[in-house]
Amino acid sequence: MVSSGWCFLAAMILAYGVANLLQSAAAARTTVHHTFDPSLLVRLAGQRTYLLGLGCQVLGFVLAFLAREELPLFLVQASVAAGLGVTAVLGVLLLKWSLPAAEIVLLVLLMVGIAALVKSAQPAVARPLGAAAIAGLTLALLLIGGLGIFAVRLQGALGSVVLGSLAGVGFSAAAIAARPLANEHTVTGFFANPLLYLLVVHSLVGQLLLGLAMQRGSTTAAVAAMDAAGAVPAAIVGLLLLGDRIEPGKEWLAGVGFVVTLASVIALTRYAEPQHHQAPAAPPPTRRPEPAPLRTAPTSR
Repeated sequence: MVSSGWCFLAAMILAYGVANLLQSAAAARTTVHHTFDPSLLVRLAGQRTYLLGLGCQVLGFVLAFLAREELPLFLVQASVAAGLGVTAVLGVLLLKWSLPAAEIVLLVLLMVGIAALVKSAQPAVARPLGAAAIAGLTLALLLIGGLGIFAVRLQGALGSVVLGSLAGVGFSAAAIAARPLANEHTVTGFFANPLLYLLVVHSLVGQLLLGLAMQRGSTTAAVAAMDAAGAVPAAIVGLLLLGDRIEPGKEWLAGVGFVVTLASVIALTRYAEPQHHQAPAAPPPTRRPEPAPLRTAPTSR
């Protein structure tokens, strides 16, 4: 029988793919923000398209949360990148995006890498995180926010990649908090667990950074950078601290799959082309020079 975790994983990929597309379309219609300002989320929330995308992302988040109860983090976080393939296909079909040949090849390689990870992953229950790990997640939140204040000044593809990477680290920290939290089956224990609140705050910061990254022009670059930056920390922490497992004898397949997935996602940040372009901001109004005072001819008395 197919474990429920695999079903949650497949549905998560589809939900995240639709969410990326809708949020990208909404971000393209919103004035570019040049500061790390949470009011961007408020402005985006005024668009029905963004709210639909946010609903799909929340659904994907819940499905990922449920999948993490059984499946290792290296698989779930890498599979989030598969949503990028769904986004690309929908963008071509619905929004007439044009994908360069290199981007298509990289998306195919991405799916091959994900397939290798699926084949090598072994479901297991996560171990709990200690106080030191919780303190580390708190420190990571402060660091991500501080770097975001400076990164928001970057524009174009570089801005998409840097802001997307910071969003990925934030979502990775949220995933690390979610893995042991998913095994908390009492209401009291769930809401008393500090991991719940770290999960929520990291997700909100990641959502803000992703919105800022998508405004810079390339959805593919923003989401690919997010997925690449989010996969590595979660995989390391999962294997070292949370008890994630690989099928015996398939360690090589997991390694190849992870490297191919990560390399494809990183390369997508290099070859991705903007799918939408922000209208340039209107230049500040220039002050018209005041007319010179009229000179009158001297009069004689």
